[in-house]
Amino acid sequence: MQQRSRVCAVLGPTNTGKTHYAIERMLAHRSGVIGLPLRLLAREVYDRLVAKKGPSVVALITGEERIVPPRAAYWVCTVEAMPTSLGAEFVAIDEVQLCADPERGHVFTDRLLNLRGLSETLFLGSDAMWGVISQLVPDADFLRRDRFSELTYSGSKKISRMPERSAIVGFSVDNVYSIAELIRRQKGGAAVVMGALSPRTRNAQVEMYQNGDVDYLVATDAIGMGLNLDIDHVAFSGTSKFDGRNMRRLMPNELAQIAGRAGRYQNNGTFGVTGEARPLEDEVVNAIENHRFSPIQKLQWRNSRLDFGTTATLLRSLERSSDDPLLIKAREAGDHLTLRSLSDQPEIIDRIQNARDVQLLWDTCQLPDFRQVSHNEHVAIVGKIFEFLADGGQIPVAWFADRVRRIDKTHGDIDALSKRLAYIRTWTYVTQRKGWLTDENYWRDETRAVEDRLSDALHGALTKRFVDRRTSILMRRLKQKEALVAEVNKDGEVTIEGEFVGKLNAFQFQLDKSADADQVKTLRSAAIQALQPEFSLRSDRFYNAPDTEFDFTEQGGLMWGEHAVGKLVKGDDVMSPAIHVFVDEEAGTDVADKVRKRLGHFIDRKITAAFEHIINMRDDEALPGLAKGVAFRLAESLGVIPRSAISNDIKALDQDQRGTLRKHGIRFGQYTVFHHLMLKPAPTRLRLVLWSLFEGLDEFPEAPPAGLVTVPAMPDAPKGYYPRAGYRLAGERAIRIDMLERLADMIRAHDVKGGFEANPDMLSITGMTLDQFADLMQGLGYAADKGERDKVKPTPKAAGDEVATDVASEEPAPTEENVEEDTKEVFYTFKWVPKARPQGNRPQQSKPKARRDNKNGKQSNKPKQHSSGPPKKDKAIDPDNPFAALMALKGKS
Repeated sequence: MQQRSRVCAVLGPTNTGKTHYAIERMLAHRSGVIGLPLRLLAREVYDRLVAKKGPSVVALITGEERIVPPRAAYWVCTVEAMPTSLGAEFVAIDEVQLCADPERGHVFTDRLLNLRGLSETLFLGSDAMWGVISQLVPDADFLRRDRFSELTYSGSKKISRMPERSAIVGFSVDNVYSIAELIRRQKGGAAVVMGALSPRTRNAQVEMYQNGDVDYLVATDAIGMGLNLDIDHVAFSGTSKFDGRNMRRLMPNELAQIAGRAGRYQNNGTFGVTGEARPLEDEVVNAIENHRFSPIQKLQWRNSRLDFGTTATLLRSLERSSDDPLLIKAREAGDHLTLRSLSDQPEIIDRIQNARDVQLLWDTCQLPDFRQVSHNEHVAIVGKIFEFLADGGQIPVAWFADRVRRIDKTHGDIDALSKRLAYIRTWTYVTQRKGWLTDENYWRDETRAVEDRLSDALHGALTKRFVDRRTSILMRRLKQKEALVAEVNKDGEVTIEGEFVGKLNAFQFQLDKSADADQVKTLRSAAIQALQPEFSLRSDRFYNAPDTEFDFTEQGGLMWGEHAVGKLVKGDDVMSPAIHVFVDEEAGTDVADKVRKRLGHFIDRKITAAFEHIINMRDDEALPGLAKGVAFRLAESLGVIPRSAISNDIKALDQDQRGTLRKHGIRFGQYTVFHHLMLKPAPTRLRLVLWSLFEGLDEFPEAPPAGLVTVPAMPDAPKGYYPRAGYRLAGERAIRIDMLERLADMIRAHDVKGGFEANPDMLSITGMTLDQFADLMQGLGYAADKGERDKVKPTPKAAGDEVATDVASEEPAPTEENVEEDTKEVFYTFKWVPKARPQGNRPQQSKPKARRDNKNGKQSNKPKQHSSGPPKKDKAIDPDNPFAALMALKGKS
């Protein structure tokens, strides 16, 4: 049975993280679409998603912009532009309380009633929508979110006494401009944000405010729709607005939507009034501060089941009322008014032959009136476009290009540039309609380029008019008592007033050592202030850097290129080290957390890659109990452990259990139990670091050079070092454990009790001379008796044969030149000397005969140990026992 799609209304005041929550929920699905109330907000959310997922899977669709990569999975749209037949797993509608808006409410209501995600649907907005949603969407769950910070009314303030980081809100373009001009004269300047601005202009203005070039923002109520800015105080210059038809007072919930922009996240905010605005009534203040508003009772609605038979039937279907008392018929929207006007024009009616033509006319009427010059002028443009589409199927390129060319002018004042931006939005919208233009992709790029040029020009004009940079900088310096200007270049060199004061190495600032003691505090304070954006940018670059840019040192240091950025410290277990980062405190916890998280990802992947086989074996649920215990011991030892350390566990394993472990790559050697892949250089290097870390060593020993079979013994090597390095100490050298096990396999074929000599293969795999080999064997528990004997004359070889070499003595075989001079050879006889086992209260054994030391031939007084003897016949022979071959031959002739 298919699981029901979840529908949830996430309601609450501003600054509750609703949009952030929706983004996180969308990314938890394979596909999703989110509808937002403003083009500016859609662009902001799109940029956030691109930063998280990359541009290849994120689409942006608004009336004037369409970015749809081939593999798009996440769609960010204005509510009007949301695709209704996408079939996405997740759907979200933001600012759903706009269902009650007289202008656009019917679109939001249609999405509320009809658009669903296959798995999850979220409605985000004011809790004033709780009751009406519960009635219209009875299967919806509800989740209320509380504001992260407090919002407090601070009364009336003059603009001259407005606190820094304030936003002053006006409800007309003239009002916004006059306030911005006043702030320029008194405070040095202000950024300007209006809904009619392009995203490019808006972002450039906001950047001035966010980076501190100006401390004031003058805006329309466009900032109330989810745009995230660092605002501490919101001041209303008025409490009434023109809604397209009449001047009306803003409702408390509308004022709260704007005032709520103050106090982002956990920073408290304030709101008040300024200029000619009257102080807010107590009941309004109480409602805003406590987020308690009258519930929305009715939603704007327009019939979405349209009849395209004729223009008359289409108009009748648009005018149809709903049977639901909660849904009131919306007033005629712009597309409806345009259709009514065009349906009375004979030249339009003559071109309508069928339902398809009616559908085309309606599609053409969707062109928004961005210019807001006059209704008749807008109708004329829409009618002309319809005539082109009805007659020839497309808009003539020459006609369209001429309209775009007329607008592509960057001179003029703010009003002229703003009008051109509104005009280009019309033609940008046209380029987004499929099939209306030949080579529509080309014209999308062209109109976008024109919009960008006009946007840059408008930003420049706004800045020139409303920002006095010299006054702004002077005011900021006086306020902060700052007499120095600090900068940081791309190489991390920090300068104040052009003088070098230090360098930023990764995330640590090092002050110039030549600075006087009296200058240190001032210089560091100024430098750190300049470094704040650099810390943020560098941490982003660091977090997105590939693993190839990182490495760890033999002492547990963590490197980013040539810079040390942290070190490993002891964690809960040997495979889970903790991380200490090298980040200046002034950089902030966010930067430190980002660096720590990225280094954690790097070292986790290193450990997983190096010890993958050991981890898989440890986590194998199919392993029986005893074998699982051995697997855990091996994992704790990072794949290499002396056999003596787990001898009892090994003896307890039956052959099936051993076979299971062998399938995981485990080898039960005579001296060591290990995984053969764990002896490679990369796991060995990492194993030594993790082991040294967990053992709490002050100085970590390094791994032996790769490729060497034996290495000289280190006199100060810490206990347990050699097994972790992949070697076993034997005499004055240590031998690699895999080669030692090969040597042990060769020795098993000889009589270790009666004595045997080394053969060339034994010396070859160790790469030792005979004397070195003798020292090695003694380190492994063998007696080495040294002697001399006559050399055996070699068998004569045919002419041209190579001169034979005696591998054991590493001397050339006798020839006519040296046979008289060198007739003796040194040899060793090796015998196994077992370790004595505890014998209870048995009397002490007599001293054994002395043996010769392999270095100087002197007698050794070390006691000869007694053997415990071979196992009884009725016991199975352990194939891993070093005497297995001898025991198998016992009793045979």
